[in-house]
Amino acid sequence: MSSSPSGIGELLDRAPVIPVIVIKDSSVAVPLAAALVAGGLTVLEVTLRTSCALDAIERIAQEVPGAIVGAGTVLNPDDVRLSVKAGAQFLVSPGSTPRLLDSMLDSGAAPLPAAATASEVIGLMERGLDHGKFFPAKPAGGTAYLKGLSGPMPEFRFCPTGGIDLAGAPEFLALPNVACVGGSWITPDDAVAAGDWARIESLAREAAGLSRP
Repeated sequence: MSSSPSGIGELLDRAPVIPVIVIKDSSVAVPLAAALVAGGLTVLEVTLRTSCALDAIERIAQEVPGAIVGAGTVLNPDDVRLSVKAGAQFLVSPGSTPRLLDSMLDSGAAPLPAAATASEVIGLMERGLDHGKFFPAKPAGGTAYLKGLSGPMPEFRFCPTGGIDLAGAPEFLALPNVACVGGSWITPDDAVAAGDWARIESLAREAAGLSRP
């Protein structure tokens, strides 16, 4: 298990995939999260890309047993504060600045800031982190880039997110410096709009069954 602040490594080790969820109507938050948990994915990232995201996080935190809900697309200290207030247990950012990192590390929630270069990874390591998001995974270099980073920094582990689907996930998960992947394919818009929770649960179960070394 990880020595990262607030146990982010333990969260990332729970399943091979973290669903990256964009919720457009908070009324679907609870049944959607319940379906994901039933399918074996308990660590859920709700992105702060919609006006109802914080309400959705609060509902999931309060009403879905077994769910560990976090906030994604965290961009500033206000996002950090409001996310933690809503019940977010971990925080995911698409990048990092000293100000944002300070806020994340002081929040009490598990931090998962992103890094896409060797210098950014070193910067996170200097702050005591040994896990980070690799974003955007495919455009930033994919598995070849992560293999390159593993040589000089083998102890740093990633959650690659961005452009990854069910077919591409195993290639990332096979790398020793990848803890898990993030993906939105598990919650397709048409299934969410239709309230097809059985399909969501099936997609979650399929993702939860992906193997890691």
